[in-house]
Amino acid sequence: MTRGIVTLAAVCAAASAQVSFDRLVNANKEPQNWLTYWGDYGAVRHRALDQINTSNVKDLRLEWIFQTGQTGAFETVPLVVDGIMYLTAPEGYAFAVDARSGRQIWSYKYALPPNTRLCCGTINRGLGMLGERLYLVTPDSHLVALDARTGKQIWNSEIAPTAQMYGGTLAPLVVKDKVIVGVSGGEYGIRGLIDAFDAETGKRAWRFWTVPGPGEAGNETWNGDSWKTGGAPTWMTGTYDPELNLVYWGVGNPGPDLSGDVRKGDNLYSCSLVALDADTGKLKWHFQFTPHDTHDWDANETPMLLDVKWKGRDRKVVAQANRNGFFYLLDRTNGEFLMAKAFARQTWARGIDEKGRPVVLPNTEPSAEGTRLCPGLAGAANWMAPSYNPATGWFYFPVREQCDVYFTEAPAFVAGKAYWGSVSRGVTFQSSSTKKA
Repeated sequence: MTRGIVTLAAVCAAASAQVSFDRLVNANKEPQNWLTYWGDYGAVRHRALDQINTSNVKDLRLEWIFQTGQTGAFETVPLVVDGIMYLTAPEGYAFAVDARSGRQIWSYKYALPPNTRLCCGTINRGLGMLGERLYLVTPDSHLVALDARTGKQIWNSEIAPTAQMYGGTLAPLVVKDKVIVGVSGGEYGIRGLIDAFDAETGKRAWRFWTVPGPGEAGNETWNGDSWKTGGAPTWMTGTYDPELNLVYWGVGNPGPDLSGDVRKGDNLYSCSLVALDADTGKLKWHFQFTPHDTHDWDANETPMLLDVKWKGRDRKVVAQANRNGFFYLLDRTNGEFLMAKAFARQTWARGIDEKGRPVVLPNTEPSAEGTRLCPGLAGAANWMAPSYNPATGWFYFPVREQCDVYFTEAPAFVAGKAYWGSVSRGVTFQSSSTKKA
């Protein structure tokens, strides 16, 4: 009888759970819930809850286990909405679970077309939610809307064609009446993009190309037709400032990866942070961390939004621990460079100049005989989420200390195949650590 009562209570809760835009804006005021992938629009990922502390943490015990039935890598961050947990699993699965008991309320399986070639596996990092709908990005770069009460699919919209090796692994960002998403596939000669879809109908509202075409600002940073296969994927979730109405999105590596001879120039907006108007997708400003990247040091790491005192002034900043080994602070109203500081072993730059551009050391490009360089291919930081404690002013993030040897060879673009101009080999590795900045 108890089992039936718990299940019925969970179903009733699922039927009533709703997330408005106002709740998303004020997510930090609901510490018992986790309403977005980041927990809040600024990706601060901090809660002031103090029920568990150093005196009673020893008393924690396992309460329940939920088995998804799937194997492989799990990178999902569950949403928690009024006692219901919504999570994803590899192979296009989504679940609703009673957070009190671990009991499944419903499950959903995306119908991946047979014989679909995927660029980037089937991992998934989570869901977005608005009203009584959940939003899921699929491995073949579609966006689907689900009824949060039942798990039934409402609509299915293509983001970009998987036949061109576009993929999707991120959690959507829901802003007002739009669902904003990015794409994976930067190693396959795609042209990167950020899309916004109408949350009600699934129709595309706007698109921002992260590799500008002819006539668009930034296209001059790509020689010839190299922009057509320029990469610059957008495979991690962005952040949002409701007051400025700006979306902040990190952009990935240029293509071909690890080789720059066929794409001379800075290669905007690869390895950059772009700030877009949430209503129109228009670019307001950009900042490029690693111009003309040849080491796979993309900028898809978390763009955290903070309000801090900087040199005696109150500043709205965006902070990022970048894959290239430097920690950055930018003014998020206009993209002004404020500070950069190395946080891990790096041997590629003498430093960062007053405008935020790296001063690159000689003989750091991949070479035929191999060039040893730090950080390695995985970067000094990556997609793993940081957090910030406003009480201490400390920014916490995982760090990877590794150097690689980078080799080079002549790249050739073949549709449907990886577009790599070189390879790397690891030479040193130390266990990941946690650093404070």
